Amino acid sequence: MPIIRSIRQDDLPTILKLNNANLPAVSLLDLDELESDLEVAEHALVIVADEVLGFCVTFPSGLDVDLGTNYKWFSDRYDDFLYLDRVVIDAAHRSRGLGEALYREVERRMRSEGRTSRFTCEVNLQPRNEGSLRFHARLGFEQVGEQQAKPGIIVAMLAKTVS
Repeated sequence: MPIIRSIRQDDLPTILKLNNANLPAVSLLDLDELESDLEVAEHALVIVADEVLGFCVTFPSGLDVDLGTNYKWFSDRYDDFLYLDRVVIDAAHRSRGLGEALYREVERRMRSEGRTSRFTCEVNLQPRNEGSLRFHARLGFEQVGEQQAKPGIIVAMLAKTVS
């Protein structure tokens, strides 16, 4: 049975490998970027069995660091939110509920921390990530906007209220 725990230093090589195997659904990361992100992350979680099967990283609103155009889009519109920057499940372990388990754990932590109820993220519209769009709709996320994140990449900006 997989468990969810905080990311540890010895997880970083596997996280980088998983992340960079999942372009363009997530953006490319190097070790310095990953470590910088983890320093300001609200939640940095892995789902683990005998190995790391997936991970997610969230950021709170109000950070005064460059976390990219998607974080800035939400910052320009909302004072209070939690931004899911990235979530990746190893391709060999997809469709087993692991991604949903990570989201549910983030939501559980949001409720217990009580700092915000707005859970935000984005999903590619171009190139279209149909599986992720369906997944997020099933979990209750709604599109609140869209933007060109990078040349050739258009994203749906998604949000849901966690009560």
